[in-house]
Amino acid sequence: MNKKIVSTPKAPAAVGPYSQAVVIEEHNLVFASGQIGMNPQTKEIVKGGTTEETKQALENLKNILEACGSSLDKVVKTTVFMKDLDDFGLMNEAYASFFKENPPARSTVEVEGLPKGAKIEIEAMALI
Repeated sequence: MNKKIVSTPKAPAAVGPYSQAVVIEEHNLVFASGQIGMNPQTKEIVKGGTTEETKQALENLKNILEACGSSLDKVVKTTVFMKDLDDFGLMNEAYASFFKENPPARSTVEVEGLPKGAKIEIEAMALI
């Protein structure tokens, strides 16, 4: 199995021993690491709470997927990690604006904490 590591400056750089994304070319698969609502230029969490953080996390994922030769339309599964499930409706509304038709499978999990005090983190698996 050959794996290709992909990185783009259009999403926050990895802050640990992981890649923004790994492409398995012979299976046309992309595994994108979890993205928080961090602006890649300022390296700060965007203001506006769960709604804006969700939008920024998905924008970061979109940019990573495009760098891999994929897109949000080709996402087959996401996992959403949330600091507070009471914000599920806010996340869901923002999320739905990125996946208007044929949304991917999704799991949503409440967690105790996320990097940089983020309220949300989203990872994705997609086809190329």
